[in-house]
Amino acid sequence: MNHLLAFGRMIKFSHSIFAMPFALASGLLAAQTHDTTWQQWALIVLCMVTARSAAMGFNRIVDRHIDAKNPRTAIREIPSGQIPLAAAVMFTAAAAAIFVAAAAILHPLCGWLSPVALLIVCGYSLGKRFTSLVHLWLGVALGLAPIAAWIAITGGIAATPLILAFAVATWVAGFDILYSLQDEEFDRGAGLRSIPAALGQGMAMNVSSLLHILTVLALAAVPFVEPLRWPYWVGVVAIAAVLAYEHHLVKPGDLSKIDKAFFDLNGYISLAFFVAVFAALP
Repeated sequence: MNHLLAFGRMIKFSHSIFAMPFALASGLLAAQTHDTTWQQWALIVLCMVTARSAAMGFNRIVDRHIDAKNPRTAIREIPSGQIPLAAAVMFTAAAAAIFVAAAAILHPLCGWLSPVALLIVCGYSLGKRFTSLVHLWLGVALGLAPIAAWIAITGGIAATPLILAFAVATWVAGFDILYSLQDEEFDRGAGLRSIPAALGQGMAMNVSSLLHILTVLALAAVPFVEPLRWPYWVGVVAIAAVLAYEHHLVKPGDLSKIDKAFFDLNGYISLAFFVAVFAALP
């Protein structure tokens, strides 16, 4: 049991709450015009969990030496010796293999696209070595979730999942910028790239705010392509309020509430979106 908990901590399993509700909400919207089965939904969840597990495992493996030098991350499972490197590699390879297999069973197009998805979500881990826009890369990686769920159910693409992908990408990039404020000085010293390291705290927070404004605008655009009832607008207003509160909590020179802003509030946002979509379906 302790080993399972260690792997769960390594891949931050609880963070699945960020993208999963957006994928399921996209699936619900797609299901308005396409029949679905419980097997499809189970496979969508399995793909989400395994793709994310593979990406996080890869991140921890390639960043193990960097994590060991950073006081904030030195306690992570691989640098602290809680999980051997070989075990982490096997776990990551198994997660990736299960993802590809589940995607192929889900829909042929999902199967063909699964290696591309893995390349994007795992490649993010290398981004901070050469671009300060790594936060946008992470946003795009998680933004694949609503697109993938839509393809799984419909076999194609449409405006709705693209709008949702943009909303997720800007939302994730925005809160990742805030989270990376903690490592601004370390990143500069280690030669790693990030928007806080490139622009400083104040400007980085402004960029994060702009991204989250785009998030709200994208969410507000969804009812123009989907027939959603009034509860959806309640959800959008609630999400905008939570994002505003998130930026109120994190101030230049005061990152003491970053964990609450990152973990708690963003979890509420994803759940609020799913509930809003579910309640707003015709």
